[in-house]
Amino acid sequence: MSESAFPLAPIMARDTNGALALWVCNRCGHVYSPAEGEPLQGIPPGVPFELLPEDWLCPHCGAPHSLFIH
Repeated sequence: MSESAFPLAPIMARDTNGALALWVCNRCGHVYSPAEGEPLQGIPPGVPFELLPEDWLCPHCGAPHSLFIH
């Protein structure tokens, strides 16, 4: 069986309590909280940062995923 038949799930960053980690925009300081999501962008609560759409941008400054740190 090929590896593509069973794609690997992304590793989700977690805090010391096991909760999904907060991610901070390194450009403007906006905090993405998986517990809150981004309702104004159609991202419901519970969506880990790693599963946001590829084209998702910081809602405050337009920074890409690569500029977020946890």
